[in-house]
Amino acid sequence: MAEFIINQEVKTETPTVEVTLSADSALPLGRHTFRLVVVDDSGNSSIADDVIVIVADTENPTAVLNAPRSVDFATSFNLDGSRSFDAGGGRVVTYLWTYMGQP
Repeated sequence: MAEFIINQEVKTETPTVEVTLSADSALPLGRHTFRLVVVDDSGNSSIADDVIVIVADTENPTAVLNAPRSVDFATSFNLDGSRSFDAGGGRVVTYLWTYMGQP
């Protein structure tokens, strides 16, 4: 178990860790990024790998957008919202797509 604080590493010697939360320290609704860097027995560090965890709303639907990480120049690609869900028991029936430009 580990208490995670933004931008502070949690060091373990095991390949899994529990993100310890309670009602007093719950993550807010929305997307949260977690990062992993591994170090070998020679002290070499990996390139970081990030994952986004969605804390889902139990009343409103949650959008989950999948897209390719990279695409070739001038090549079409698909956006996929099929993993979107409504934890409150509803059914997603409309998808609203917006291009937001470059970061």
